[in-house]
Amino acid sequence: MRGFLKKVLRGVAIGVANVIPGVSGGTMMVSMGIYPNVIGAVTGFFSDWRRSVRILFPYAAGMGIGVVCFSFLMEYFFKAFPLQTALLFLGLILGGIPLLLPKVSGARPKPAEAALFLCFFALILWTQSFGAGEPKEYAAGLTAGTGKLFGAGALAAAAMVIPGVSGSMILMALGYYTLVLCCINTFLTAAVLFDWKTAGECLWLLAPFGTGVLLGILAVAKLVEYFLRRWERQSYFAVLGLVAASPAAVFGPLTIEHGGVADILTGAALFLLGIFVSGRLGK
Repeated sequence: MRGFLKKVLRGVAIGVANVIPGVSGGTMMVSMGIYPNVIGAVTGFFSDWRRSVRILFPYAAGMGIGVVCFSFLMEYFFKAFPLQTALLFLGLILGGIPLLLPKVSGARPKPAEAALFLCFFALILWTQSFGAGEPKEYAAGLTAGTGKLFGAGALAAAAMVIPGVSGSMILMALGYYTLVLCCINTFLTAAVLFDWKTAGECLWLLAPFGTGVLLGILAVAKLVEYFLRRWERQSYFAVLGLVAASPAAVFGPLTIEHGGVADILTGAALFLLGIFVSGRLGK
């Protein structure tokens, strides 16, 4: 039971990370040492679905809890306490680096491995140069192109699977982040209030988006599994580059207007807490 609850808590952290622009759910999985296991369960779903469900269920349940609970809170926390919130998630990401180091230790990095690290480090910095696309707000009765929603979901899912790349940031760049987040929140509120008309309107938008997410995860997971199986050490050098660039990804979308001594001290404490929690969840 204790092991199951730990997996659910890991899922909560991944779900929260997927809600926040700039933070990668894939990186959280790598930091916690569960990435290969989860990817293998996803790609092997059709060959041994019972095993895959057994592995994925606690993580999926935790992700659902994280998305549902924190989709209402994250916007407030990032607006009210941007420095502290960013430092907490930075600690959660960087706290998993010790779990990655054994994957690349044992020999000096080859030129190709060092190049992979630098290329993927630069990739994250490059993504920060993109501004957000035109935001699309949710409103009652809104209709949106099914193909566009499907494509946005597939692209976001691909980013969620790849460590270091934020699915929420991709949605923000495409202009669909606000739409999807507001639609989820509106659906949950409508369901609680038994407002089935509004809930149905939200599902009309969420269904093609969710379908794109599922297919995107399956497609990219197969590709990632292939690289990990054929070139594990090289793949982890690339992942380390993505993780090392995470400060730019976390702080890039934020606007921090002021930071007093209290903000800095509480932020530093939360950063250390994030490192501690990441290390505990990764064991």
